Amino acid sequence: MSESTERSRMKIEEAKDKVIGAIAETMDLYGVTPSAANLYATMYFKDQMTLDEMRTELDMSKPSMSTSVRKLQEIAMVKKTFTRGSRKHTYAAEKNFFRSFMVFYCQMWEREVKMNMEAIEEAQEDLIDVIKETTSTPEIVADAKKYYDQLEGSKTYYRWLDDLVASIRSGKIFEFLPKDQHD
Repeated sequence: MSESTERSRMKIEEAKDKVIGAIAETMDLYGVTPSAANLYATMYFKDQMTLDEMRTELDMSKPSMSTSVRKLQEIAMVKKTFTRGSRKHTYAAEKNFFRSFMVFYCQMWEREVKMNMEAIEEAQEDLIDVIKETTSTPEIVADAKKYYDQLEGSKTYYRWLDDLVASIRSGKIFEFLPKDQHD
């Protein structure tokens, strides 16, 4: 290999390393451990990898590698692929960041909406009981009404968040925020 070719190959590797480092550093937003983040970032530049290839590339233990792959599969950042004639499982990184964002954040937001709306509904039922209680003092009733109304107001946010998830899942959000608006 010529010196020029070697220099070019090194520059390519340096460029990849910059992106791998940045991706790995920001994956904590997805609740991903540093080792799983490094794995995803490394896989981003590969077509597919086996667990053995991952272990060799990243010098990780087999249990750590399996745990990382499983976590990345759960959040749809890595998917198992089929290779004809091979008995080993292969995996590929999701390269479409829009899809990764949509899957991950929609799951998180749906969970937030579900948990908080259920808690609000239950709390409001309790507050209604207090308001209807004949032995409650006017001060207690006023407090219960105040908190009931406060919770009712917070539902606006959760309904909006639910609508946001629906617009992301349907792709409608891209009518308002086109993917390619900065090209």
